[in-house]
Amino acid sequence: MPRRTIVQLLPALHSGGVERSTLEIAAALVAAGHRSIVISAGGRLVPLLEREGSEHIALPVGVKSLRIVATASRLRRTLAELKPDLVHVRSRLPAWCLRLALRGLESPPPVVSTVHGLNSPGRYSGIMTRAERIICVSQTVRAHVLRHWPATDPDRLRVIERGIDPSQFPRGHQASEAWLRRLHGEHPELRGGRLLLLPGRGTRLKGHADAVRLLAALRAAGEDARLWLLGADEPGRRPYLAEIERLAWQLGVRSALAISAPRDDVREAYAAADLVLQLSGKPEAFGRTVLEALSVGRPVLGWDHGGVGELLQALYPAGAVPLHDMDGLTAAARRLLAAPAPMPVTIPQTLAAMQAATLRVHDELLAD
Repeated sequence: MPRRTIVQLLPALHSGGVERSTLEIAAALVAAGHRSIVISAGGRLVPLLEREGSEHIALPVGVKSLRIVATASRLRRTLAELKPDLVHVRSRLPAWCLRLALRGLESPPPVVSTVHGLNSPGRYSGIMTRAERIICVSQTVRAHVLRHWPATDPDRLRVIERGIDPSQFPRGHQASEAWLRRLHGEHPELRGGRLLLLPGRGTRLKGHADAVRLLAALRAAGEDARLWLLGADEPGRRPYLAEIERLAWQLGVRSALAISAPRDDVREAYAAADLVLQLSGKPEAFGRTVLEALSVGRPVLGWDHGGVGELLQALYPAGAVPLHDMDGLTAAARRLLAAPAPMPVTIPQTLAAMQAATLRVHDELLAD
């Protein structure tokens, strides 16, 4: 296969699922012998990207400003110099900037887009459907695209689920006694009993209030349950967290609740948990935490909608509960705590599978 030049376009390289996927595909392109270039405003992940063999070009393609025309002109000149075989765009404003840049460009390259989220309906988000191939990160996203942009040709859509590296979340992984002692020293509320874990940002969408209500219902039923809201304690979230704490006080479970900042040792957290929760009230495009927890071998309980419901129905249906059915959630939690349903034998949504499928979309488009 000839060596290709592939450009990926996104707002910045700080953190998040879009950024992680960009680095994962960049690494796969380098491993396949291609020239991998990422264009963004930069960020803390640039050194890692470059260490793994890709190049980075700094352009503010994701900045909302009247200067987007000037940025598009700079992008046009950059693409004319690079002569990429293909451009892969991952966000809406960069997609608009790219569309402006391709006007007047001699021999414009084909474009692949990835729709990472359930974008708001309308013309602005519809730019992601203007590519020659459109990757959707779940069947949920595919249905969303076709529902809100019905003129989209379904033949241009490809569903490629996000994937995890099973070696990073090995089945049966155990948290060490030393790690558990440190955890209980930091959060004595979690010592003893059955540990419920809800990993997620400090936003109302993640369903922290439902998790607290579940904790109260379980303790009222005689379960010595404890709840850890991992990742909820973020800068600027104090008013929201105070609201969650007030609810816990009102329900009499504040002493069994721990709220912490994001941590790098989430694998140990999964391993220590008796039950992992995914209770987003708004449908998610995907549900990476579902995969990570199941890969380690921990039961997962979540609302049966969006990408989370899609994964639970495919991999762990015992953990899928109709949205907002708190009685059903409590009953399912008690069943899974008493006797967890068998884990899936394999997790097909692997990083390697996602990388290979994405490169096949590139190959398919370039072969047309």
